[in-house]
Amino acid sequence: MRNLSSIRVRLLKWLVGPILVVNLGAAGLTYLLAWTPAQLAFDDGLRTAASSLAARMRGSGPAALGAGAIEDTTGEATWTALHGPDGRLLAGTGALPAFARAGMHDAILHGEPVRVAVAEVAGADDMRYVSVARTVRARQQVRAAIVRSLVLLEVVFSLALVGLVWFSVGNGLAPLARLRARLDARGSGDLAPLDDAGMPRELAPVVDAFNALLGRIAAGARAQDEFRANVAHQLRTPLAGLRLQLEWLAARHAGDLETRRSVELMLGANERMIRQTNQLLSLERAEPNRFDRLRLAPLDLASLVADTIQSFVEQAAARDIDLGFELEPAPLQGDRFLLRDLVDNLVDNALRYTPPGGRVTVSCGTNGGGTVLRVEDNGPGVPAAMREGVFERFVRLDESSVGSGLGLAIVRDIANLHGAGVRITDATQGGAVFTVAFP
Repeated sequence: MRNLSSIRVRLLKWLVGPILVVNLGAAGLTYLLAWTPAQLAFDDGLRTAASSLAARMRGSGPAALGAGAIEDTTGEATWTALHGPDGRLLAGTGALPAFARAGMHDAILHGEPVRVAVAEVAGADDMRYVSVARTVRARQQVRAAIVRSLVLLEVVFSLALVGLVWFSVGNGLAPLARLRARLDARGSGDLAPLDDAGMPRELAPVVDAFNALLGRIAAGARAQDEFRANVAHQLRTPLAGLRLQLEWLAARHAGDLETRRSVELMLGANERMIRQTNQLLSLERAEPNRFDRLRLAPLDLASLVADTIQSFVEQAAARDIDLGFELEPAPLQGDRFLLRDLVDNLVDNALRYTPPGGRVTVSCGTNGGGTVLRVEDNGPGVPAAMREGVFERFVRLDESSVGSGLGLAIVRDIANLHGAGVRITDATQGGAVFTVAFP
């Protein structure tokens, strides 16, 4: 199993993570900047109250202090007390702890946290301390409001930043997706260089390297095609001459049964070599990278089929096979030479697998606006499990069958070049039906 890493995931991991950490740090700093001034404002108000109370006590004495809690309209409770330098309560609330220095302090009063402001009051012969304690309910409400607002803002900003990063990463990787789509849309034989127009600078080396690879593959494919074509062309002439010599030798030694039998075997081998040579030429012509769509021209498939199957009449008669045809006008745009190879291979395949005394019928016509070619035989048929595989090169139904396994591969390639589909079905009375449906 391949271990593939995703560029998108890596980018998101290295962008979203730090952004969220920085955003969290900014939220903490914002909290401090919002809460600290609010806390200082509460402390200033409490300190002012303690200073005012100390000023009144300098004129009226401890009578200015109350003995219990005072609640204001906001629900806050306030207590006051006066302590001597030794911490002894002189006036006010006794539950309020004594503090020996002026300033702001935290304490617990009646089980509730309070904030205490302590101010100095000069007595007759010593320094006294007046304390003003107030609950922190309002502070907690303000803090909760700040936290709620920051959490809401952080969630909104974090989602917005993640969405922006996701969109940016996707937009940045879009050229890769377009490049992949262009490659997926190519046919197996399309070795033309990729167009680098509109490609980002970072992808240019990748496109150049891919084009160089396509160039090397195309050069290798051309070399193979040329070698195959040259071999096939070079073999045709000596094979034809060899057949003539063998036919002359068979006629000259007609009375010598042993010699005639050997010559007939050599003639059969020669015919198979000629057939395979012709198939190699057909395979070379059907290569997608050598096909020129300008060669497509209007033609009547019925006329082409009638001319093509004439060469099989003698072969069918020799095996006592009834070769018939049912032809109706079937116009289409096609390459005459390639379509002749397609019909030739379909008919030859049917004759090879049909037993003596059998029947092969070739028909063509129009169906639903398209042109259809059908070759039906009453041979052994093609098992359903092998109907896709028989169109591959060098695949035969069984090892005892005669042939190279190229005929149906040529049929498939030629059909693909014409935008046609090939399928195999069962014949009504046994055997197989090969149907080529042209658009």
